[in-house]
Amino acid sequence: MFKIQTLNNISDLGLNRLPKGQYKIDDELNEPDAILVRSAKMHDMALPASVKAIGRAGAGVNNIPVDAMTERGVAVFNAPGANANAVKELVLAGMLLASRNICQAWDYARNLEGDDASIHKQVEAGKKNYVGFELPGRTLGVVGLGAIGVQVTNAALKLGMNVVGYDPSITVRSAWRLSAEATQAHSIEELLSQVDYVSFHVPLVEATTHMINAERIKLMKDNAVVLNFSRDGIVDDAAVCDAIEAGKLYSYVCDYASNTLKRHERVITLPHIGASTAEAEDNCAVMVVDQIRDYLENGNIVNSVNFPEVVMPRTNGSRIAIVNSNVPNMVGQISTAMADANLNIIDLLNKSRGEIAYTLADVEGEIPAAVIDKIKAIDGVVCVRTL
Repeated sequence: MFKIQTLNNISDLGLNRLPKGQYKIDDELNEPDAILVRSAKMHDMALPASVKAIGRAGAGVNNIPVDAMTERGVAVFNAPGANANAVKELVLAGMLLASRNICQAWDYARNLEGDDASIHKQVEAGKKNYVGFELPGRTLGVVGLGAIGVQVTNAALKLGMNVVGYDPSITVRSAWRLSAEATQAHSIEELLSQVDYVSFHVPLVEATTHMINAERIKLMKDNAVVLNFSRDGIVDDAAVCDAIEAGKLYSYVCDYASNTLKRHERVITLPHIGASTAEAEDNCAVMVVDQIRDYLENGNIVNSVNFPEVVMPRTNGSRIAIVNSNVPNMVGQISTAMADANLNIIDLLNKSRGEIAYTLADVEGEIPAAVIDKIKAIDGVVCVRTL
């Protein structure tokens, strides 16, 4: 029986996809085979050697020590695109909130005092301070054209906006889904110089930290709107606030509150609710649970952030899964260990990603323990599982 530890509340719609007779699920387990997590911080956790996989019910994995897990041969999975519609809707809402001054107008209206006649007079006198602008005909820049960026692009086009996208590593899958009406920028600087709004949908890594900074803001149109529903740190908050106060930028909408932002008149901060819908939580749980189950039962890898994608249909043979360093002659040594035991390989698939490699092999008959021990003893082999 596989044991699954949950560090946060995971949607029952996902957990129910694990057969009760084959899986035990609890938030307190000794020696779990896999861990399911949402936002719990795992960097300082002591994880038992039994852990083979970690599933993040969401897209970002900043709360997981991915490099350390890779060294241990632990596959880390996420759920890219499962929350795409939820984030897309909030980006569209953010553009409307900023463009129509909705938050400021609402704050004005709810703080009016006096009888109704007096309030009506104040409404008519004050509404001129909240004149906004409409979206059609304006240009949105989308940085990062993964599942979320593509949905934001296509939805904005349907609203009558022009869209410029930038993603130097766009996948073929995303390119197929992207509307042909979107135009391409060849650099972040080229994109910023054209847009009235810019929305970020990239992971937080060294190359994306402070993609919007004081120097790049100078390239932007006056009264542009910055939106960040990606990760805290993508935008230099202080630089954006300075630009708003100087009259360069119009507004900033983000999902990450801070002391710098929370009381700024033209900044709208939300408490990281981009993926906070029941539908997104269900979708993320279903996706990551299916991936964890397929890995534990079949050794297949889909949507791992640290392992290569490896999917091999099952045969009638016995299956072995091997995680090893990405160095020469590993497959040769593994095959030799099997051949020396007269094991006939029915199917074999080996792929690598960075410094790690992964091999699935189906062989005729049972795999003797002595063969498994021999493979484990190969220099560079991190872990071995039979399935």
